[in-house]
Amino acid sequence: MKALQYRSIGAKPEVVEIPKPAPKAGEVLLKVTAAGVCHSDEFIMSLPKEKYVYGLPLTLGHEGAGVVAELGAGVTGVSVGESVAVYGPWGCGLCHNCAQGMENYCLRAQELKIMPPGLGSPGAMAEYMIVDSSRHLVPLRDLDPVKNVSLTDAGLTPYHAIKTSLPKLVPGSTSVVIGAGGLGHVGIQLVRALSSSTIVALDVNEEKLALAREVGADHALLSNDAAVGAIRDLTGGRGANAVFDFVGAPPTTKLAAKVAGVLADIRIVGIGGGSVPVGFFDLAYEVSVSSPYWGTRSELIEVLELARKGAVKVEIETYSLDDAPRAYERLHEGKIRGRAVIVP
Repeated sequence: MKALQYRSIGAKPEVVEIPKPAPKAGEVLLKVTAAGVCHSDEFIMSLPKEKYVYGLPLTLGHEGAGVVAELGAGVTGVSVGESVAVYGPWGCGLCHNCAQGMENYCLRAQELKIMPPGLGSPGAMAEYMIVDSSRHLVPLRDLDPVKNVSLTDAGLTPYHAIKTSLPKLVPGSTSVVIGAGGLGHVGIQLVRALSSSTIVALDVNEEKLALAREVGADHALLSNDAAVGAIRDLTGGRGANAVFDFVGAPPTTKLAAKVAGVLADIRIVGIGGGSVPVGFFDLAYEVSVSSPYWGTRSELIEVLELARKGAVKVEIETYSLDDAPRAYERLHEGKIRGRAVIVP
């Protein structure tokens, strides 16, 4: 079968022929219907050899959807022919956090060498993929897998970050969304669907600011020093009640710290290498700073329900598996308006 793999440090991903996998006991074989392209893939492919821990060759794709093709011995809960989305942050299923559905924060994943698809385990950018347990599948039912596969990360990750800040997003509050790209344009819709907070979107790209307005931002501003004063003016000097940074680079985390008001939340979702100093003189009083990772399986179910009701929609452009390397080139060039999806 065909697969898109990262095969050597510093090289570009390439389409190769590899054997079709067969499910072992407890595993599920999916015929892939869609796989999402993510900046996280770019990040891991940019790592130097001494920091790369994901194994080679690596079949990419941590956002996946497919049709159940074959069941390993003992598998229950799904049926051959069923359309499903893959819940990506696999855990042990048994530790305290996993018992609460928080496999994204599994306490034993590192010890047991459990790695997500496309981020250590073979991913979804192939004609077929193995899912280690039916526990990591969520029924799509009537949802189009191509239009909704990105919600498994680009929807779930913002949803988890925003949901934890909902107590701050009361009527009259202000939310700042930094980055209106793949995750940010979904994040804007989620803030709109879950709260009545005024939404201020920031980006360095005018096209993405236009997208931010289309999907529900009340204000869309260039992400620069002038944005700090503009946000202070919009909020009567109070600053934002919540800041969701979907870039996470040093300039954006610095900006997040400047616009966060008293008792605000700063959620650093992007992995651009930035950080926020926490100290008495660094931030407004009692600002909470966190770096959330993915989300829970139950939250993925909730995100898909929002999509089913039309409350969230991912802006996508599609590529064949053969054209998948081009999708990563366009991602690197900043030319993808929303999210790229590979359709085997």
